Amino acid sequence: MAGCGEKKQEYSEKEGVETVLPASVNEVTVMTLKKSAFNHELVSNGKVKAQEYADLRFRTTTEPLAKVYVKNGDRVVKGQKIAELNLFTLENKLAQAKNTLDQSVLEMQDVLIGQGYAPDNLDDVPEDVMRLAKVKSGYEQSKANYGLAQYDLEQATLTAPFDGVVANLFDKQYNLPDASKPFCRIISTSDMNVEFTVLESELPLIKRGDKVDVTPYAATASPCKGSVTEINPLVDENGMVSVRARVDGGNRLFDGMNVRVNVKRSVPEQLVIPKTAVVLRSGKQVVFTLKDGKAMWNYVQTGLENMTEYTVSGDGMEEGAQVITSGNVNLAHETPVKVIGEE
Repeated sequence: MAGCGEKKQEYSEKEGVETVLPASVNEVTVMTLKKSAFNHELVSNGKVKAQEYADLRFRTTTEPLAKVYVKNGDRVVKGQKIAELNLFTLENKLAQAKNTLDQSVLEMQDVLIGQGYAPDNLDDVPEDVMRLAKVKSGYEQSKANYGLAQYDLEQATLTAPFDGVVANLFDKQYNLPDASKPFCRIISTSDMNVEFTVLESELPLIKRGDKVDVTPYAATASPCKGSVTEINPLVDENGMVSVRARVDGGNRLFDGMNVRVNVKRSVPEQLVIPKTAVVLRSGKQVVFTLKDGKAMWNYVQTGLENMTEYTVSGDGMEEGAQVITSGNVNLAHETPVKVIGEE
C-alpha cells in the first residue's frame, strides 16, 4: 500500500509539470540591436495662456449702449465693430467744438490783419506774432477741445484690434456700460502659449525649439503643434521647472484650458528596443537574446522611454545582438526557442 501511494504522488507531480510547461518549442520574434535615433517623449499637464489679448473699454460711460454687435464666443476680425454707444450727445459736442474752432480761426485772422499781415499767407507771419494771435483768439484751446470731442466720438464705437474671439461680455443693449470693468476682452487664438512643468531631473532632456503636441482634455481632435520657447532657470520648492511653449491653436485652444503636453526630442546614437522585449524577473528588468537557438537571460537597465520604446544598456546589449521581442513571457535561461519572425 505504501508503494502504491508513492507511485500515485509521483504521477500527480509529473502530470502538474507537464500541464505548466509547454509541450512545443516557444515561438518568438527577434530584432537585431543597433544604434539609432531615439524619439524621446516627455508628458506633462499644462494650461493654455493667451499670447495676445485686449480688454476693451469705452472712454465715456455716460451714454447708453445703442448696439452690441457680438456675443461671447464670437470670432471677430481686425476692425470689426464690437459695440456702439448712443452718439447723439457726442456728435453734438463735436459740432459745437467745430463751431468754436471756426470762430477762433476768424478771431486769429482779425488779430493778424490788425498787425498788418495777410491771413491767407501765414508763412510770412513771425513766430512771436503768430503765438500772440493764437493766444488772443483762443485758437489753441478751441483746437484741443475739438480734437478731444472728435476722439470721444471715435471711442464711442469699439472695434476689434486684431483677429480673435470675444470673451467676458456682459453689458446689455440700452444700458449704461459698467465703468468699473472692461466692456469685453478680445483674445487672439492664432498663437497661444502653453505653460507646463517638468521635473528637475528631466531638465537635461528638454531644450528651446523642441517640438510639442498639445491635446485638450475636453476634446478628441488631433493635437495642436508647437515648440518650446522658454525654460525658466529656476527650480521651485517641489523640484519643478516651469516651461512655456508657443502653439498654433487653430481656433481649438482657449485661454485657461487644461491640456496634455507631449514634448518630443530626437536623441541620436542610442540602443533602442521595444517595451515588449523587457520582462521582470524577481523585480529586475531582463531582456532575452537569441544564441544558438536558445534564449539567453540578460540583466539590463532601461534609460529614456516613450510610449513604445526604451533606450537600454547592460549585459549582452551590444550592436548585432538578436533581441527577443515577443513570446518571452514564460522564457527561462537557455530555453530552446523557434524564431517565427524578425522586426
